[in-house]
Amino acid sequence: MLIDTHAHIMVSAFDEDRDAVIRRAREAGVECIVAIGMDIETSLAAIALAEQYDGVYATVGIHPSEVSEASPEDFERIEALAGHSGVVGIGETGLDFYWDTSRVDRQKEYFRKHIQLAEKVGKPVIVHDRDAHDAVLTVLGTEKTSNAGVILHCFTGDQAMMETAVAAGYHLSFGGIVTFKKTTIGDVVRQVPIDRLLLETDAPYLSPHPYRGKRNEPARVVHTAGAVARYRDMPVDELADTTTANACTLFDIPI
Repeated sequence: MLIDTHAHIMVSAFDEDRDAVIRRAREAGVECIVAIGMDIETSLAAIALAEQYDGVYATVGIHPSEVSEASPEDFERIEALAGHSGVVGIGETGLDFYWDTSRVDRQKEYFRKHIQLAEKVGKPVIVHDRDAHDAVLTVLGTEKTSNAGVILHCFTGDQAMMETAVAAGYHLSFGGIVTFKKTTIGDVVRQVPIDRLLLETDAPYLSPHPYRGKRNEPARVVHTAGAVARYRDMPVDELADTTTANACTLFDIPI
């Protein structure tokens, strides 16, 4: 059994074959998919999918690339949605200095709002970090996150960042990048404590080898699991069982 802890299956890339995508995931042994909200529309859509499909769960949040268009009323709606029974996490939030460095203060403001909401409702916060490693750790370090749980999604940091994150109690999630031939993340994957490790696809993005460049989907988390297992020199079934247990505990999903 596997869990894809980070997928955007509500976006238009899946409008033509969403049922088939979810069916293929189940056939591949992916029993649960966490649909990650990025704004009001996708958060509502994630909840709708959680209501429609067994094994699909939702998160709600405003992605850092979307905060420039967000209003105070938008975040109030996220707060209201956070209590829905299908919602298991808060985010995707965080910092993205690759696409936008003009609104750093606003990104940090909304990042803090999400962290505080996660702590309030007792659900983990899902953190986006692109070209912002130090700033992400700084914001997380200034906010109370001990009870909520923190997931550094699609982790691309170095050994030192991993050690800092682990010491703070965070979870690290790895996606298709670990399958790329020229990736440098392998040494970090080997060293992450097994109880802090999660798997994801970030579908429809970052499709793993041998599907790189094509639309990603939750079934392909099996390729990520295989790559991580090889890096750690352990049976893939054991890795699957452990990462699934990690995710179920963190998201409060019944196994």
